[in-house]
Amino acid sequence: MIEVVKTLVVDDHPLFARATKSLLEEIDGIEVIGVVSNAKQCLEQVELHQPGLVFLDYQLPDQSGTEVAAQLKDIYPNMHIVIFTGIDVSGILNKLIEIKVSGVLSKESSERTIKNMVNCMLDGHTMLPLSFFHQMQLSGEYTKDDCVLLEEEVLMMNMLVKGATHEQIAERIFMSKRTVDNYLRKIYDKWGAKSRTEALEKFIKSKYYT
Repeated sequence: MIEVVKTLVVDDHPLFARATKSLLEEIDGIEVIGVVSNAKQCLEQVELHQPGLVFLDYQLPDQSGTEVAAQLKDIYPNMHIVIFTGIDVSGILNKLIEIKVSGVLSKESSERTIKNMVNCMLDGHTMLPLSFFHQMQLSGEYTKDDCVLLEEEVLMMNMLVKGATHEQIAERIFMSKRTVDNYLRKIYDKWGAKSRTEALEKFIKSKYYT
C-alpha cells in the first residue's frame, strides 16, 4: 500500500497555484491538503495539518520563501520543502542547502520534471539542474584567502564597498535585510574576517572586486 504524503501548495499566483495542485494530485501517494497564498497562511496550515511536503514559492508577499523554509525546518526537520521559483536562485543555492530544503524547481519546469522531483524525494533523493550541480563541483575546496563567492555574494560585496547600506542591498536583490545580514556574515566567515573592515579589505584585493 502506498503511503500518502500530505502536501501543501504555497503560491500567491492563483492560476499557477491551481495548476501546481492539479499536477501534484496526479502523482501516486500525494494528497494536496490545501493551497495558500502567503507565509502567514502557510505557517497556520502547516501547524494544523503537518504536511510531509510543502511546495513553496520563493517570492511571497509577506516573507521570502527562504525565510519561511528556515522557520519550517526548525520546527519540522523531516518535512520536505521544494522551493518553486520564477527567477534564478543559483546565487543562494548554498543558503537553500544549508536550510536543508529537499529541492529547487523553476516554474518553467516541465510536468515530467516536477513529477520526477517529487518521486525522487519520496525515495530519499533530490534533483538539481545541471547548472547548479556543475557550480557545486567547481566550488570545491578553497582556502580562506582564495574563497569562492557566488554571483549574488559578489554583487553584495561590490555594493558594500561603494557605500550601500544593507537595506539598499536588500532592495536591489529582492531579499529581506535579515537575509542580507546572514549572507554577509557567511562571506566574512569564508575569509576568516573578524570585522566588516577586514572583509572589505580582502574583497578589494580579490579577483571579484570591480
